[in-house]
Amino acid sequence: MKATTADQNTNVWEGGATRPMGASYGKMMMWFFILSDALTFAGFLAAYGFTRYKFIDIWPIADEVFTHFPFFHGTYPMYYVALMTFILIFSSVTMVLAVDAGHQMKKNKVITYMFLTIIGGLVFVGSQAWEWKNFIKGEYGAVQLKDGKIIQFVNHDGKQIALEDFATPSNPVIEHTRENGLWFEKGETTYEYTTSGIIEAFKHNPEVGIRLEKINPETKQKEVILNKAEALKFLEQSTRVVRGANLEVNEYGSSQFADFFFFITGFHGFHVCSGIALNIIIFVNVLLGTYERRGHYEMVEKVGLYWHFVDLVWVFVFTFFYLV
Repeated sequence: MKATTADQNTNVWEGGATRPMGASYGKMMMWFFILSDALTFAGFLAAYGFTRYKFIDIWPIADEVFTHFPFFHGTYPMYYVALMTFILIFSSVTMVLAVDAGHQMKKNKVITYMFLTIIGGLVFVGSQAWEWKNFIKGEYGAVQLKDGKIIQFVNHDGKQIALEDFATPSNPVIEHTRENGLWFEKGETTYEYTTSGIIEAFKHNPEVGIRLEKINPETKQKEVILNKAEALKFLEQSTRVVRGANLEVNEYGSSQFADFFFFITGFHGFHVCSGIALNIIIFVNVLLGTYERRGHYEMVEKVGLYWHFVDLVWVFVFTFFYLV
């Protein structure tokens, strides 16, 4: 039996003459999803924050990790991340314009702004893939000690240098071609560095020093050791050469930094890809006139809520990983 007030024509579950907050069922469900997803991201970022606080004295420095601007490697730290962040935020602006055009039933403007939103999302995902590629590949190389700590190499000015700048690679992996009998395989010739080879090269290069993971609280930079005798004591404990970053080891420092980076930015990237897919579906429906026939563009507004959420989450991810 339907519960009613004294006025038999008013259903109490409808909130009176209008729906609560004027929101449709679909829009309310989108808000519930966003709330639950926000709590998920909050948990991940809180875990990152606690871990970083625990290892604050050896945590990688963002300005030294994210220096990969296309064609200007190592020249403009953080610039490319700032650019991709701007592009994602700008795509949120175009989504707002698409929603507003939908309220005014202006189909062509909805098409234009949704198209720009999709392009912005694709550029952001491509930029994130670029960041991942360079983070995984690495730039300088380092060695890992028995206790898991990472040792990097510097010149006499204390600036980090690559293994190629002072050491000679050994154990070349020869390119496979038809000429050497393996016609079905082909690839570039790569070289491997050994800890013994790096130590020998270090001994014969007086200009080369080492840099420890530990950060000097006064300078906010990693501790540099140029004294050869002291540096060799550390290098004698080396167990392997590290190139790039993965879920096991990280040439920039703590492996937990890489674990969190891959997981959180990857999880956010999955959300962006999902948003792009949803935007494309809605965009096609706009082109087909689906929402014109319905008489409203509420679906554009629903997917817009999700897209704004993805953009807002990135602001927090950007702050935690790149700025703080």
